[in-house]
Amino acid sequence: MTPEDEKETTRRQKARNLVVGGTLLFFVILFYAITIARIGGQAG
Repeated sequence: MTPEDEKETTRRQKARNLVVGGTLLFFVILFYAITIARIGGQAG
């Protein structure tokens, strides 16, 4: 593997990690919002 190939592989891995992390963060926020909405709906 050439150094250019290694740099490209590292760049793709970082990009993929950011996408996976962003998706995970989105779902965490979504579940939090749904939970708060359900709890708030039961109070009244």
